[in-house]
Amino acid sequence: MRYEIILAPEAVEDLRHLKANVRSEVKDAIERHLRHQPTKTSKARIKRLRGLARPQFRLRVGDVRVFYDVEGDEVHVLAIVSKVKAEEWLERAGE
Repeated sequence: MRYEIILAPEAVEDLRHLKANVRSEVKDAIERHLRHQPTKTSKARIKRLRGLARPQFRLRVGDVRVFYDVEGDEVHVLAIVSKVKAEEWLERAGE
């Protein structure tokens, strides 16, 4: 199954603020991991977040974290933040 990837305005803005090489890595990882199996968890890459209704998942790409939800055949990327700011973002935006 092929999922449609939808970036929230905040995620688009986050992506713009990344360095070009990191932005490229993140785009590649989103395409590679979220396009076909966004709910397949692994020890290193994709983690199902517990205790939160939203976001449901986190994708790790180096020092960057991509938070997203899966609804039907759509992947909603909510935010793309550095590892350092991930906890702060979750406290502010997590539900």
